[in-house]
Amino acid sequence: MCIGIAPPKLNKNYPHPIIAREGWPFLAGAVAVSLLVTFLAGWLWALPLWIISLFVLQFFRDPGRNVPLERNLVIAPADGRIIVVERCQDEYLKREALKVSVFMNVFNVHSNRSPVDGAVEQIWYNPGKFINADMAKASSENERNAMWLRSDCGYDITCVQVAGLIARRILCYAKQGEWLARGQRYGFIRFGSRVDVYLPLTARVRVSIGDKVRAGETVLAELPQNTG
Repeated sequence: MCIGIAPPKLNKNYPHPIIAREGWPFLAGAVAVSLLVTFLAGWLWALPLWIISLFVLQFFRDPGRNVPLERNLVIAPADGRIIVVERCQDEYLKREALKVSVFMNVFNVHSNRSPVDGAVEQIWYNPGKFINADMAKASSENERNAMWLRSDCGYDITCVQVAGLIARRILCYAKQGEWLARGQRYGFIRFGSRVDVYLPLTARVRVSIGDKVRAGETVLAELPQNTG
């Protein structure tokens, strides 16, 4: 079975219930303007603004998740749809890897969660374009933030936040040297994007293209169990 390499040290910088903290200013502003127009002009004039407020509310929702307990499982880091399952080159760790990509549209939850229990070994930020995140070249040409995790089972996982066509802000709160728990929130991407996960070739992928996944709950892959 997996052998732990460090006691849990959870990142305390990302606490928020139900509505992601990144959305609080947007939601407060939308509701304030809606209330003002309702008071000054009536609810018919304010109706479009209330619809916008509801959209902002659903976009920044951040519900709790039931994280699977098995330590050799790799969990989805984002809500969305699987658009890539392939063998490729991991440009960050310079290795062959299995790549699983999750595409998030504007109606998905946009909080990103750690796919494994592990230590943050390194983080890379790359500026870039903002082409449609559903396209293959988005992984190499778009703005992106990559995080190398060394799992408690001894495996290297690369988790890459990729900006999309209208996603203009990638937020990553994890720091090098920190320890993240599976399902722990570590970042956010605003308004449509994708997350690429690079796995060891020995991993057994448990999703297929077109599958819908939920961050912190859906199993992407299973890693061989170390014994000892």
